[in-house]
Amino acid sequence: MLNKNIVWHDHCTTKEERSSIKDQKPCILWFTGLSGSGKSTIANAVESRLLELGKHTYLLDGDNIRMGLNRGLSFSDEDRIENIRRIGEVSKLFVDAGTIVLTAFISPFQRERDAVRALVGEGEFIELFIDTPLAVCESRDPKGLYQKARKGEIPNFTGISSPYESPRKPEIHIVNDNITIDDITQQIIDYMKEKEYLHA
Repeated sequence: MLNKNIVWHDHCTTKEERSSIKDQKPCILWFTGLSGSGKSTIANAVESRLLELGKHTYLLDGDNIRMGLNRGLSFSDEDRIENIRRIGEVSKLFVDAGTIVLTAFISPFQRERDAVRALVGEGEFIELFIDTPLAVCESRDPKGLYQKARKGEIPNFTGISSPYESPRKPEIHIVNDNITIDDITQQIIDYMKEKEYLHA
């Protein structure tokens, strides 16, 4: 519950002013998908391309955030929800700063992704579903997590012992199987140009 003694303090500088000097439309690029789906790899590639275009960005990655801001949170459903709530609030601040923020989180629950969408304005949340077949994710298993989950060594593992709710209507749906990173990146950049997030 919010403390009644806390009062919102308005800023003299607006989001529109911050974004105008960056020559871009601020937004959240929310990459969601199973572990090993390629979220972080794709988000990194997209951020690199955006930087080449002279855009102001910041990438929030699941593992990195759990080493600092969300250190101490477990992978229970309750803590997963809190993990995403905090990331949503941080992402909102980046949008207010006029920045394009990229987030790479499994974020398995539709309700929590929708809650983040509701934090920002219309068109400021772009849901990117990195749709990689479970078998492909398991075959990659870069961190060896699926192998541990199959042995029962990791409880509440998304896709194995904990559910993943696929996005109902993502702005961008990437089937990440037999497609190159360059092609995926270009598809995302083309979307952002078409929707005028990137000004010339």
